[in-house]
Amino acid sequence: MTEVRFYHLTRGTLDSVLPIMLEKTLERGQRAVVLAGSPERVEALTSHLWTAKDRGFLPHGSAKDGRAGDQPIWLSDKDERPNGAQVLFLTDGAASEKLGDYDLCAVLFDGNDPDAAAAARDRWRAFKDAGHEVTYWQQDESGKWDKKA
Repeated sequence: MTEVRFYHLTRGTLDSVLPIMLEKTLERGQRAVVLAGSPERVEALTSHLWTAKDRGFLPHGSAKDGRAGDQPIWLSDKDERPNGAQVLFLTDGAASEKLGDYDLCAVLFDGNDPDAAAAARDRWRAFKDAGHEVTYWQQDESGKWDKKA
């Protein structure tokens, strides 16, 4: 079963947290897919990842760039895994029918949005009921992740 981690964003935004998580994924020698809620969001994240790191950029691509197999990070609004990724990042409430293809799934949700928090609770139960190993992480006051469940 896929390990599923819920990340409750309370101090940072997706734009501030995602690049850090993607960098750690690459450092572990893994590939990632970021599944976003819309083509516009994919383009916004793609643009952001070019400048998110002070010392360089995070290598990534999307359908607009092509060559999916060469991209260590693939951003999409479609439920696809064209780069053989081991890690899936679900953003904007996006869902995947291919969860079992990944070793790890990170569900990032805005804790300041009551609808997003409610949807995350529903997804938690569904993933748990499906037999996935599910953990819950929340940002502390300094912005570091604290495992709550």
